[in-house]
Amino acid sequence: MNTPRTGLNYPNIGVTRGIAVESPNDSAAGWPAGFHRVDLDLQVGTGHAAFAALAEGIMTWQIQRLAGLTVRAPDRATVGARVVSGFGVGALRLPVPCEVVWAHEPATMTRADGMGIEFAGFGYGTLPGHPELGEEAFAAIMTASGAVHFRLVAFSKPGSLIAKLGSPVAALAQRAVTRGYLNAARSLAGGF
Repeated sequence: MNTPRTGLNYPNIGVTRGIAVESPNDSAAGWPAGFHRVDLDLQVGTGHAAFAALAEGIMTWQIQRLAGLTVRAPDRATVGARVVSGFGVGALRLPVPCEVVWAHEPATMTRADGMGIEFAGFGYGTLPGHPELGEEAFAAIMTASGAVHFRLVAFSKPGSLIAKLGSPVAALAQRAVTRGYLNAARSLAGGF
């Protein structure tokens, strides 16, 4: 794995990869203290075609776009890629800069519990200028039974006094974006 560039402004860089790979019940280790956590696992389809569609949608930023965000980024999520998403409406979009800290193209792997899975995804972390501090990861997982899951793992906290004062609004916005991600994952994998 490549080393991320400097500028990332939070602890435990890259920990979302290990958390995303493991079963939600086994992912307690590695979370940084003092951060709000998100760990969602949703079955969105069945079979290789659904997994491939979801994995490609994750690696090419379709999850973000289908959730209503604008995205300025390279074509694929790769370690070190700088990403600026825009949240809001029209000219009232807040730019949120991030950097991809880990990326995993589709491959077979074995979790700590011994279960073999197909896995693909990436995690990105906040950069200066982002209102929050933290990391967010998106993963496509197919179990041995063929069940395809979308996994969203994140930790965050306000990155400035202004963000802290606006945290109730930010929490509402984060919930809306999370719903958008879940709907996007269903849409990507749901045709299979």
